[in-house]
Amino acid sequence: MDSLPIWRLRPAGPDDADALALVGAATFLESFAGLIDGAGLVAHCAKQHSADAYRAYFAKGAKAWLAEIEPGGAPVGYALLCEPEIEHAQPGDIELKRIYLLSRFQGSPIASSLMQAVIAAAAGATRLLLGVKDDNHRAFSFYAKHGFETIGTRRFDVGGKTYDDFVLARVL
Repeated sequence: MDSLPIWRLRPAGPDDADALALVGAATFLESFAGLIDGAGLVAHCAKQHSADAYRAYFAKGAKAWLAEIEPGGAPVGYALLCEPEIEHAQPGDIELKRIYLLSRFQGSPIASSLMQAVIAAAAGATRLLLGVKDDNHRAFSFYAKHGFETIGTRRFDVGGKTYDDFVLARVL
């Protein structure tokens, strides 16, 4: 990216569910189209990246941050922190459920700012957990730079088809 537009990071809440859903589905599609089953990808986005799914996370106490750019505050990325849904979780763990950024903005300071917001909010937890597709090398590099290590594997359902993920953790 030659020049980064003016951007900001702000806490997100239930009123931002539509923006989170849009960015979530767009980035998931952008990242995995052609790599996983197309029908499964569409079904996954329709269910897991619906505005109602994000409102449900907020109702259970999740925290989120939205990255927006000018002009107009267009959403381009976000991070979502929640109670662990990963089977490798231990008491005191918290999960980085999602940290998504449109590819045009990857490699910019926005991603690290999202991660820093998550780490700050996770203070008091023992570990920060996340899952990542086993062949997402760019993500592995980003997570390693932020102190994550592989602690296990899991199978991840995308629209009725399963794929291999690694489970990563960062001691807090």
